[in-house]
Amino acid sequence: MYENPFPEDDDPGEELARMAQETIESQSAAPDAINARRRCERVLELYEQGHIQNARDTFHASLVMLYGDRPTNYELAHTLATRAAELGEQRAWTLQAMALDRWLLSVGRPQRFGTQIIKQAGRWSLGEIDDNVSDSERAMYGVPPLFVQQQRAQQLQRQEEQEE
Repeated sequence: MYENPFPEDDDPGEELARMAQETIESQSAAPDAINARRRCERVLELYEQGHIQNARDTFHASLVMLYGDRPTNYELAHTLATRAAELGEQRAWTLQAMALDRWLLSVGRPQRFGTQIIKQAGRWSLGEIDDNVSDSERAMYGVPPLFVQQQRAQQLQRQEEQEE
């Protein structure tokens, strides 16, 4: 179970906001699978208890689940992002695309939007992308055009090669 660093704070919304912030901050550090898993477990608890109701909380919960390590985490991230978008959270549209792509990759299928940069055969790339998704559809979800995502993957590869 995720240990709330502020146990006197009983507000699930503030706890979700803190966990989302921790998730974002953890992306620039060494991977911490244990705390990521704990955050996901805590989101699941709050979800099962019915504490995730409004757009903000649903968005934060989706963000935490997006950085889980299981296909079921990504599925729930997508479900929560979809709900957050329905409730009016504009940032959730991009999370929807990211969660779907992450889930698709986790089950061995091509990404739809090209939001996930992955390492294949020692090189950074987008991997296989569904050709039926247009840049117009990507834009509807707040995702940059595919060529921009490909440039980001190439830039990451160049950066890694320079560091070697």
